[in-house]
Amino acid sequence: MLTVAPEIEVLARFGRALADPIRCRILLALRKAPAYPADLAEEIGISRTRLSNHLACLRDCGLAVAVPDGRRTRYELADERLGHALEDLRTAVVAVETDRTCVNADEGCCC
Repeated sequence: MLTVAPEIEVLARFGRALADPIRCRILLALRKAPAYPADLAEEIGISRTRLSNHLACLRDCGLAVAVPDGRRTRYELADERLGHALEDLRTAVVAVETDRTCVNADEGCCC
């Protein structure tokens, strides 16, 4: 049974999904259009097994859904508003120093 997650949990799930560069690349690809796993793996340049693990995470976080398409499964963003949110986040964070990380990075709680 699907339920609506509380606000804080929604943000935490979104943060977990965005914490991995591969998942970010998957979400950005899905923002453009729905895709099949084989096509996503090729576009991103990772194995299908590795992609499958990341897609499972995105499904568990509620950001992507698997849509049966005949004998295949297509993936897409769970809500079209996620595409807008991703675009807003992508364009909002424009000034970062590439030679620095956050002060808490060593503790594993930041970038």
